Amino acid sequence: MPMPKSIAVFCGSKPGADPRHMATARALGAAMAARDIELIYGGGRVGLMGGVADGVRDGGGTVTGIIPAFLMKREIGDVGGKLEVTQTMHERKQRMFELADGFVSLAGGIGTLDETADILSWKQLGLHKKPIILLSEDGYWRAFEAMIEDFLSAGFANPTDGDLYNVVDSVDAVFDIFETIDWSAVTDTPDVL
Repeated sequence: MPMPKSIAVFCGSKPGADPRHMATARALGAAMAARDIELIYGGGRVGLMGGVADGVRDGGGTVTGIIPAFLMKREIGDVGGKLEVTQTMHERKQRMFELADGFVSLAGGIGTLDETADILSWKQLGLHKKPIILLSEDGYWRAFEAMIEDFLSAGFANPTDGDLYNVVDSVDAVFDIFETIDWSAVTDTPDVL
């Protein structure tokens, strides 16, 4: 079964009000470790970020965090794995993009939305072909999907823009999608980001 070597996970730096979000983050991390997939993430020990990293580490997997220097205290920079410190948020996103073969967005807030929108925009512009999966357990990403539909109906998106990403409702479904990917068609990072 083909699998990516690394996945960047975008998710909340808070645990959220529903404990199921943390359970999902930890389960995703454990599933990545079981498949020997390296975690690339925002580098914090807090919230869902810390949960997915703990899930990977508990399963004996590899964790690489990317964090801007100014967030080291706020997000408690994770020194329990490889940690790269950048100067800016854009450098953080670019480095996560460079290291990842694919992307999974869990529950989160504005930062998670920002990271997800950037990676989708770069794909829409033809800058990469890496898979993007929104893990919408209990419909978390339904408002985002509705917003994309609004873009389409208002004429601000192409009908094919819905093909830029997949939405799934479980951790197992994430890996079902990854198994369908032709990894030889996933290209390297261009220099124009």
